[in-house]
Amino acid sequence: MSNLGLYQTMTTLAKKVGGPKNLILIVAGVGYLILRTGEAVSKKLFKKVKNKISGKRKMSGYTEIIFEVTSDGEDSSGLTFHVGDKYKVLESDDDSILIEKFGDANNPYFLSRDFLISISNFN
Repeated sequence: MSNLGLYQTMTTLAKKVGGPKNLILIVAGVGYLILRTGEAVSKKLFKKVKNKISGKRKMSGYTEIIFEVTSDGEDSSGLTFHVGDKYKVLESDDDSILIEKFGDANNPYFLSRDFLISISNFN
């Protein structure tokens, strides 16, 4: 039995690939490829997760529209709306919608989707 172990294995591999310089270049190249591949995969995964999370928070298509109140109403927290009032959607998460009511100093407000549908042209 030999006590050379890893040294003997490296020497054998170096001889097979044409010397120690070639072995070092091969190991460095393979390491570089593995690291870059891992980096690319993790960037794509991060971007996919980030897009999925941000997609739940806001409603694309509603954030640029200004909605007009078509019937008077008051929500459960006492916020009143009158015909002609206008608001815009800032963000949304399922039934909870964050709005900015124009002409109101206490913005923003969280309201339910059903309430907004009942008092305005929000759909």
